[in-house]
Amino acid sequence: MASLTTSSCLLLLLALLLPLAAVAVPRGHRFPSLQLSPVNASEPPTAFFEVDRPIQPPRGSVGPCSALLLSGSFGYTYGRPPATAAYAPPECLAAARAGGGSLALAVLEWSADCRGRQFDRILGVWLSGAELLRSCTAEPRPNGILWSVSRDVTRYAALLSEPGEIAVYLGNIVDSTYTGVYHANLTLHLHFHSTTPSPPPTPHADLILPISRSLPLNDGQWFAIQNSADVQSKKLAIPSNTYRAVLEVFVSFHSSDEFWYTNPPNEYIEANNLSSIPGNGAFREVIVRVDEHVVGAVWPFTVIYTGGVNPLLWRPITSIGSFNLPTYDIDITPFLGKLMDGKEHNFGFAVTNALDMWYIDANLHLWLDHKSKKTVGSLISYDAASSANVDSQFSGLDGRFVTSASRHVSATGWVESSHGKVMTTFYQRFSYKNSNVYSKSGSEQVVNQTIDANSGVSATNGAMLLLSEEVHQVFPLYLFSGTSDEVGDEYSLVSVVKLGINEKRASGGEQGFSYSSLQNEQSARGSMRVKGNLVTSGSGENHQVYKYVGTDGCYFRDVNSKNYTVVFDHSGDSCLKGSSRVNGSRLPSS
Repeated sequence: MASLTTSSCLLLLLALLLPLAAVAVPRGHRFPSLQLSPVNASEPPTAFFEVDRPIQPPRGSVGPCSALLLSGSFGYTYGRPPATAAYAPPECLAAARAGGGSLALAVLEWSADCRGRQFDRILGVWLSGAELLRSCTAEPRPNGILWSVSRDVTRYAALLSEPGEIAVYLGNIVDSTYTGVYHANLTLHLHFHSTTPSPPPTPHADLILPISRSLPLNDGQWFAIQNSADVQSKKLAIPSNTYRAVLEVFVSFHSSDEFWYTNPPNEYIEANNLSSIPGNGAFREVIVRVDEHVVGAVWPFTVIYTGGVNPLLWRPITSIGSFNLPTYDIDITPFLGKLMDGKEHNFGFAVTNALDMWYIDANLHLWLDHKSKKTVGSLISYDAASSANVDSQFSGLDGRFVTSASRHVSATGWVESSHGKVMTTFYQRFSYKNSNVYSKSGSEQVVNQTIDANSGVSATNGAMLLLSEEVHQVFPLYLFSGTSDEVGDEYSLVSVVKLGINEKRASGGEQGFSYSSLQNEQSARGSMRVKGNLVTSGSGENHQVYKYVGTDGCYFRDVNSKNYTVVFDHSGDSCLKGSSRVNGSRLPSS
């Protein structure tokens, strides 16, 4: 579920997998947290993991220097204040800089364990109000589970260098049935350059301003967006000597919109008297505004939490992005000419067609001109346009709904500072298509969806190219759910999920050229036998292939699991030209 604001992931499992005629039953009919096979509590805990490229320190760097930031247990924490701890920059950070060194890599590690029965929960980590990590917990077993997630937080160097406060929110409920308490450690690992590397790395922001809620709170510091009319915002004043600005947006979706990409149109729900299932169709868009301008959008990757669809699919290999939810960058440098007037400006978020609940906040990364007290600028051109269409055809509980949408945002502006008069252009281009088909009196549902996102930024000083970044992402999703083998009040729930991230990045300019290509694909299938509303048996398997190739190295992993057991696991980090093998494992075709 990853959220306690309404029902759990397993309750939403009903909405995904039960025949639609049955979905309209009261929401009190929910599956318990799955405990399908007897487990000896004395057995070693199961290690869960999300497949990702290991974070490697830059060549020639020294470290790590590690500091425990927070250690705590999260029992009944829902609706209570976040766990907090004072943050002081590790002594090794100041010592390295005093000796002429610089920060090469900072890694935030969340490690946790849990035993018993519990739902998945969403969690967030903030430093001085700026979010550093959005994650989902794993669902425990009687013998216990453990997992860890690491995130590169080097871009927050300015925050890490100053005293502040760590806050962690993990809303959990513990009672006689759901007994799992999450025990966690939050650790910072630092690596350093002893001398300035050549070429020097791209400088990180000088100042990071949080666009989030302030403590004290009985919740996370994210904004909670409850419907399509809900706009959450915060006012900020931008320093007058800013010459670059980038918004980093955190997004997660829960409760009625946890599976937004499966939601049918409202007319289908009304015609079939299915008012208890989520609607508003299958398209969502996070809109980011600064004052009156739409400066960008987020069309989010469809993260499935560790209890989603069929929880047995994600044990022990979790869904892509579930432990380390992706963030989304929007360069607002072209708008700086309108923002550096000493006044506060409104930074706001809304979600098209939203249902309860979306958690959104952002960090504003600012680069400051230390040789000038004031920079000046102007917005030269700006355009933002969007379109959406739904082709709806249904008869009774069977139907086909095809949703398509597009979005374009572009802005060009200049900023004059000690770096010269720099012209910056930022753009986004999105396309979206979702096919949602119900058949067999609504007992089967097939969703095919593709999100295609292009974005880029370029900065020039006259004829000189200072910065160029291009990102192309494709998020494919296939989901089948249906019933079979129905005998009386017993039946099987069958689910198939295929999802992935295909991404290409290229950058150039003063810091040189870099390129990367990522293919990250999962294929999972499972079934559960149900009697009444109780799960009596079930199974799940997951196959994932991860392939990364870039100027900074390569990584490959091919792993398969079934019913908590890893069947095979091949990986390697060699880049072999003219070969389709990495350390003996055959790469998937492109």
